[in-house]
Amino acid sequence: MVIQPKIRGFICTNAHPVGCAEHIKEQMEYVKKCGPVANGPKNVLVIGASTGYGLASRITAAFGSGANTLGIFFEKEPSDSKTGSAGWYNTAAFEQAANAAGLWNKHINGDAFTDELKSQAIDIIRSEMGKIDLVVYSLAAPRRKDPVTGEVFSSVLKPIGQSYTARTLNTSKREIEDVSVEPANDDEIYQTVKVMGGEDWERWLSQLDAAGVLADNCQTVAYTYIGKELTWPIYGKATIGKAKEDLDRAAAAITAKLADKKGKAYVASLKALVTQASSAIPIMPLYISLLYRVMKEEGSHEGCIEQINGLFRQGLYSNTPIMDDAGRLRMDGKELSAHIQQAVKELWGQVTTDSIDTLTDYKGYHNEFLRLFGFGYAHVDYDADVSPMVPLQNIVG
Repeated sequence: MVIQPKIRGFICTNAHPVGCAEHIKEQMEYVKKCGPVANGPKNVLVIGASTGYGLASRITAAFGSGANTLGIFFEKEPSDSKTGSAGWYNTAAFEQAANAAGLWNKHINGDAFTDELKSQAIDIIRSEMGKIDLVVYSLAAPRRKDPVTGEVFSSVLKPIGQSYTARTLNTSKREIEDVSVEPANDDEIYQTVKVMGGEDWERWLSQLDAAGVLADNCQTVAYTYIGKELTWPIYGKATIGKAKEDLDRAAAAITAKLADKKGKAYVASLKALVTQASSAIPIMPLYISLLYRVMKEEGSHEGCIEQINGLFRQGLYSNTPIMDDAGRLRMDGKELSAHIQQAVKELWGQVTTDSIDTLTDYKGYHNEFLRLFGFGYAHVDYDADVSPMVPLQNIVG
């Protein structure tokens, strides 16, 4: 079939297998160019391994450290009439490259919140990997079913305490407009924390530890975004921010639980980037478009792979990691520097629908959004007849 992007709002409903393979190739080549990660991991579990920061983590572990990787994700398989999801094709491209390099890799496609999947992962680790020395937790999901009670919780993107009105970039209409969001009630805050907080991360590590499949001196990391004043009302000081605060609680609890094997849990704060998740958050498309312009002009812009490659080399496997007073690993220093934030604020007040192309990097934002789904690559022929049926050889179950 000929595969062209089908965009609805902030979602692209299809993906291009050849373009996704290019997306993976770019990231692998960047990591390889940087050389081996000194004292890097050897057996890695990535929970949320098929897109964004989780995918970049798997690529960095494999091609920067020669690690065996088990990836967990929830992706749509292709059929004769429909493409698979981008994460499916990303994993297929990763698998092909890892196989060619002689790197052990397997994947589980399913609901990472369930205890059944956790048990399945533990069985594979025990029988085929040995002990895990790094667990990456990079899930972004709208709902979670509690494995004990069976109750289903749903997350919301709302401010806390009072309603919030701000400018945003409506990517469907390509217009600057105001968006208003009513404050979350207590139950919505609670449910968002249950979905996006640290409870499931903690449960994963507890079960891995109980099964005896964690190595001495193992590390685990979960990803967050902290931001500054412009994004705090809808992110840092909102329901998502409250959930991300719970990651700090979970990190402390996990570290305490793993004390006997000198294990450590970290929260890593990363840069704002175009991801499937960030595209859905009010004001973030405008903020990111402005941020990209400012940081690209300065020469300090980084994408997913640059951030995660840096995290491995300057954070997780460094003797002098960049950390804040709360013990978080920080890779967002360039974005949050005073001069970058001031430049973004000034443009924020000036931009109109007519000046989107001159005052923002919306073209860069939109192209990066397309690339998440394998589109927007100049050397890929999007008029060519392509089979959507790309298999995963190393998928389990």
